[in-house]
Amino acid sequence: MLPAAPVLAPVLGRAEAGFDASVGRLCDLLRIPSVSTKPDHAPEVRRAADWLVAELAALGFDASVRPTAGHPMVVAHHPGPGGPGGGDVPHILYYGHYDVQPPEPLELWDSPPFEPTIVEGPHGPRVVARGAVDDKGQVMTFLEAFRAWHAVHGTLPIRVTVLLEGEEETGSPSLMPFLRANVDELKADVCVITDTNSWTIDTPAITTRLRGLLYVEVTLHGPSHDLHSGLYGGAVLNPINALTRVLGQIHDEQGRVRFPGFYDGVREPSAEELAMWRELGFSEADFLAGVGLKTPAGEAGRSALERLWARPTCDVNGIWGGYTGAGAKTVIAAKASAKLSCRLVPGQDPDAVLAGLRAFLDERTPPDARWEIQSFGQSPGLQVPTDSPYLRAAMAGLGDVYTNRPVLIGSGGSIPVAGYIKDALGFDSIFVGFGLEDDRIHSPNEKFELKCLKNGILAHVAMLARFAELRR
Repeated sequence: MLPAAPVLAPVLGRAEAGFDASVGRLCDLLRIPSVSTKPDHAPEVRRAADWLVAELAALGFDASVRPTAGHPMVVAHHPGPGGPGGGDVPHILYYGHYDVQPPEPLELWDSPPFEPTIVEGPHGPRVVARGAVDDKGQVMTFLEAFRAWHAVHGTLPIRVTVLLEGEEETGSPSLMPFLRANVDELKADVCVITDTNSWTIDTPAITTRLRGLLYVEVTLHGPSHDLHSGLYGGAVLNPINALTRVLGQIHDEQGRVRFPGFYDGVREPSAEELAMWRELGFSEADFLAGVGLKTPAGEAGRSALERLWARPTCDVNGIWGGYTGAGAKTVIAAKASAKLSCRLVPGQDPDAVLAGLRAFLDERTPPDARWEIQSFGQSPGLQVPTDSPYLRAAMAGLGDVYTNRPVLIGSGGSIPVAGYIKDALGFDSIFVGFGLEDDRIHSPNEKFELKCLKNGILAHVAMLARFAELRR
């Protein structure tokens, strides 16, 4: 049964009727190449921020662009139905990001990455563009929900603060300083983050587990300079050979990581969680087939969802050294490097994991060699409370729109912002997103199903109504 049906029903109807215009506005935002990693795109990043401020201001928000040491934040406040005082309705912080990944390699796109194109797919039309789902399309789900409420009732049913950052794709270096500098302004009851996936296109989900991340670059230094492999080969240390031997020892025969203390603090999923995951009907064969594989890998004795959602990992993400250009150049390189990512789960200490990684490498240092380790950031794993009234309200809102019952899931990815918000502002987050596993995030031909866009808008409309039922 829909909450306060006479109030909500016309808002849902308005969102449905205005959906084509919603798609048009999303396409307008997607045309702005707000690539945060490229310094020459800084004006475009700012243009995207200005575009969002204008849209929010038109919906009754007090919206502004806020400078940081890097790309700007967008901050907007809506007083809700009670006016400036806010009344006794909940206050929700909505977070998203408006920056995008670089589109390269351009030759692998079927259409220009910043010229959004509507194409047909198995689920109907989809929009293809860089940022279609990560995260511009997801941000527009709640902005368009605000628009429908504003159009029908002239206000929102709760107090809302919006925080949109322009550096998520570069590791959010300005986010924590900004949160700490604006604690009072950004205080709310809970944060809603729309940067995750549904379980299927017809089954909505709230993500309650996220893995953290430790990302490092390791370099093994050997000879003082590159050497002729004929004059020196077989008689001196070859850093590439030595590095690959060490990397090959990271995992034991059972797929477990050998860093000292790596599994300290790792929490086993509860029996209830494991039962819920089994009921999801996940097919490991289909999961592997989607990436052209047949054979499972990883930690022995664990299901695929356990390995993805509840177990830590270490992967080599890149390796290089010596000559890699065209033709031949027979050298023994003076050094060899690799990039490693450790996905961490709740209970692990990223600093302790880094210390264990250092100890692992130190124990295997060849004579006359030395390690250089550079960390590119770290964040702990996260598990959000499932007994929150706000989470229950969000689940109810999803149930108002979808035929299938919403489910609670985990994610193998990392979204550090929830930890930052908890540490700096003191409240929890709800991860409710509308992407799909095959949306090609960070890849050529990134897409967002228009059915998912519409579902997201309608779901946020209904969740706003459900949040309004929670009196403070």
